[in-house]
Amino acid sequence: MSRLQDPRTENNPYLGFMYTSFQERATFISHGNTARQAKQFGDLKLAQICGTIAADERRHENAYCKIIEKLFELDPNDTMICFEDMMRKKITMPAHLMYEDIFEHFSLVAQRTEVYTARDYADIVEHLVKRWGIETLSGLSSRGQQAQEYVCNLPDRFRKLEERARAKATATKKEAVSANISWVFNRSVGIL
Repeated sequence: MSRLQDPRTENNPYLGFMYTSFQERATFISHGNTARQAKQFGDLKLAQICGTIAADERRHENAYCKIIEKLFELDPNDTMICFEDMMRKKITMPAHLMYEDIFEHFSLVAQRTEVYTARDYADIVEHLVKRWGIETLSGLSSRGQQAQEYVCNLPDRFRKLEERARAKATATKKEAVSANISWVFNRSVGIL
């Protein structure tokens, strides 16, 4: 198994393509947000590099999403159940396999700087539900219909959880915390 393969795909191509559809959209968003911020802070070369990467990620997303569209056309019931299964397991980016506390620090910085947020996660689910026409799928078994209902309700559920977490963080203002991050030349970076 490749180090970057998410073990939750269990060598199931349906799960693999679900995962990559989501993951490619997430990296498109995060690289695009990084490009915008780099431009805002005057680093035009970094903005250009991240913009190019974002465009590549968008093309990858489109390819994987087209595969899933075909799976929904040929096997809507099992594809729907796989979508639910993947979302119950939660999509985690390949970087979660990083050692030490690097991924935890990276996630906090990404959330704090709005490079990639919980809100983006909910938006991706909503985007995929719309793109694949999940709400209008018909002819599903009762199990498939349960999966459909679960997935269609996720964006609102994630947004409510994100709002509660944001409100709680605002109410319990924590003291700023920093960490030495090895991939930033071991500089101390504020993460809270």
